[in-house]
Amino acid sequence: MTPKRKRSPALYPFFLVLLLLTACTLLDSGAVSETVGSDWIHVYFTAPRYPDDPADHLGGVDAHLIDLIDVAQTQVDVAAYELDLPGVAEALIRAHQDGVQVRLVTDGSYAGEEAVGQLRAAGVPVVARPEGWGIMHNKFVVVDDTWVWTGSWNLTVNGTYRNNNNAVIVASRALAQDYGAEFEELFSSLFGPSSPAETPYPVINIEGQGQAVQLEVYFAPEDDVSDRLLQLLDDADDSVRFMAFQFTSDPLAQALVDLAGRGVAVQGVVESRSATAPYSQYEYLSANGVAVWTDGNPYNMHHKVLIVDDRIVVLGSYNFTDNADENNDENLLVVHDSQVAAAYLAEFGRVLQQAQSAGP
Repeated sequence: MTPKRKRSPALYPFFLVLLLLTACTLLDSGAVSETVGSDWIHVYFTAPRYPDDPADHLGGVDAHLIDLIDVAQTQVDVAAYELDLPGVAEALIRAHQDGVQVRLVTDGSYAGEEAVGQLRAAGVPVVARPEGWGIMHNKFVVVDDTWVWTGSWNLTVNGTYRNNNNAVIVASRALAQDYGAEFEELFSSLFGPSSPAETPYPVINIEGQGQAVQLEVYFAPEDDVSDRLLQLLDDADDSVRFMAFQFTSDPLAQALVDLAGRGVAVQGVVESRSATAPYSQYEYLSANGVAVWTDGNPYNMHHKVLIVDDRIVVLGSYNFTDNADENNDENLLVVHDSQVAAAYLAEFGRVLQQAQSAGP
């Protein structure tokens, strides 16, 4: 039996210490109901500065992931499009040396990163999606079959200290089973269209402590993600706000234009570099009633977020593109919770203010 890891109590995030997952019940609808006894989600945003100073590269979003890895007892599975953060690599190696099962899936275009080489040299198994049509674009981590880390944040210096990104840690054994099943497919080299649609719990109801939250779980390309996004947009009553690193999807752009046409308040920010790229929908949105700006971050605005009616948040690695929907390995989480939405609305406000301050 592997001994428990000994870590300083200072490394334990507050919610990890208090977490209590109790009942997990499969409902007739096919959803699963999970009862929690404390905080179930923490939301994080990067705080990029310009000009960037490497001396300030301390205490970013990566510190929270390192804390999570450092409390792992049995397993850490990482699906990372790119990994170049020395601190994260060191934490994974520590866990591996302490007897925790550590595995990495990455994209072939970044399989030669120094941090990935360090993991291999330490004996951590690494699988890379071969370079070609489509990429392994996920950025998620599953720890001890209990916690899931996901969002837009790449595990890189740029992603942490220069680009606008978001990440969440969710405490849910059902969600961990979903992401764990996807990781096993990736680790078995079932990439892109070859990946089966076998998510154990596509809908999860989080209950307890006065909470009633629903999660929807999707993986691309197997789960028809674009169709679900179109349904969510069609159901919008009052507002839709979006932040998009890339936006080339015709159907999603048309849906936003239609919403604006029927009086729904639609606002968005698109990464400035991608706004003028081939197939970008930025000009079409702007010319057809959608209030949309190019971002003001001199580096990258890397979010892929929709906020619907101030109570539903769509987040994950999924860009609003055909490649994300049809070829790449992606994950998308839909969170029905006004408190989570409030956090993302605040981030939208910050990104929007910077975009408007930057001018046309």
